[in-house]
Amino acid sequence: MKDRKIKIALVFGTRPEAIKMCPLVKKLKQNPKFDVLTIVTAQHRQMLDSVLELFDIVPDYDLNLMKTNQNLWNLSSDILLETKKVFEKENPDLILVHGDTTTAGISALSAFYSRIKIGHVEAGLRTFDKNYPFPEEINRVIVDSVSDLMFCPTDKACENIEKSGIKKGIYKTGNTVIDALMYVIENKNDELEYINLNLNLKTILLTSHRRENFGKPLENICKAIKKLVEQNKDIEVVYPMHLNPNVRNTVKPILEGIERVKLIEPLDYVPFCNLMKKSHIILTDSGGVQEEAPALGVPVLVLRDETERPEALEYGGVKLVGCDEEKITSTVQKLLDNKEEYDKMSKAINPYGDGHACEYIEKIIEEYFS
Repeated sequence: MKDRKIKIALVFGTRPEAIKMCPLVKKLKQNPKFDVLTIVTAQHRQMLDSVLELFDIVPDYDLNLMKTNQNLWNLSSDILLETKKVFEKENPDLILVHGDTTTAGISALSAFYSRIKIGHVEAGLRTFDKNYPFPEEINRVIVDSVSDLMFCPTDKACENIEKSGIKKGIYKTGNTVIDALMYVIENKNDELEYINLNLNLKTILLTSHRRENFGKPLENICKAIKKLVEQNKDIEVVYPMHLNPNVRNTVKPILEGIERVKLIEPLDYVPFCNLMKKSHIILTDSGGVQEEAPALGVPVLVLRDETERPEALEYGGVKLVGCDEEKITSTVQKLLDNKEEYDKMSKAINPYGDGHACEYIEKIIEEYFS
C-alpha cells in the first residue's frame, strides 16, 4: 500500500447523502495519498444534481438509476448489479457510504460481496424498531454490520454499535453535515427574494416527506398548520414540498390557498440553509434538519414518534411531537407565547460536531491503511 495511492470510492445517490458526502469528497481529494472516485446512483436525480453543482463535483460514475414510480425491489436490484460492475472494474481499497438510504444499504452489501473494505459515514444511528423509520433502520443496521470503519457523529452512536457486539473500527468524528452547513453559511448568501418572506412575521419552516407519514399522519400535520396560522396572525409557514405525489396529493387539498402558508417547490441546499437560518421554528421529519438547525439556534419539533438522533433531545434543542394534531399545535403555540421556553431550545448546545468531521475521517482512513 505504501507504493501506490489508496483508492477510495464514495457512493451516494440522494440529496441528503450528497450534502454530507460532498465536503468529504473535496477533503479526501486534497490528500496526495488518495485516489478518489465519486459514484452516484442518482436515486434522487434532480435534487442530487443541484448539490453536486454547489460543491463543483463531477461524478466519475453516474449510474442514473432513478425511474418514475420506482420501488425498493427495482431500485435495490439495480444498485446491486450496477455497483458490482464498477467495483469489478475499479477494484477500490475502500468504499464509503453514508447513512441509511437504499443506496447506502445496497452499495455496502455489494462491496461486501466484492470483498472490499467498507467505511460508514454517520454510523451508529438507531431507533431499535425495524419498521420505524422504514426502510432506513434496517439499511443502517446492514451497513454497520458489514463495515470495517464506522464514523459516528456522537458518543451515543458509538455506544449503539458497541452494544450490537462490534468492538473495533468505531470512531467518533462528529457529523459531516455541520461541515457542509458551515461552508454554506460562511460562503454562500441567498437572499430568498423569490420566496417573498414577510420580515414582520415569524417564519415557521415545515418539511415532511417520510414514507411513514404518508396519508393520515401528513393530514394531521397539515391540519395543525392550518389551525396555527388561523390562531396566530404574526406567523407565516413555508413548506418546500417534496416531489413525491404521496406528499403533494395530501398537502394541497388542505393548505393550498391558505393565507400566510407558502407551498413552494423543493429548495436547493443553499437557499434551504439560509431559510433555516431565518426561521423562528422548524417542524420536520428529516434527520439532517435535526442536526443542522441546532447549530443555527433554531428550535426543532420532530414530526415523528421516535428519532435515531436522541442527543439533541437530551440537550434540549429538539422535541418530538409526532403527527398528533393537538400536540403539534400546543407545542408550537407554547414556543410562540413563552419566550423562556423558546430561549431554552434556541440556546441549547449542538451535539453534532465542530465542523471538522471530514478532517477527522481523512486522518482515520490514512492511519488505517498505513
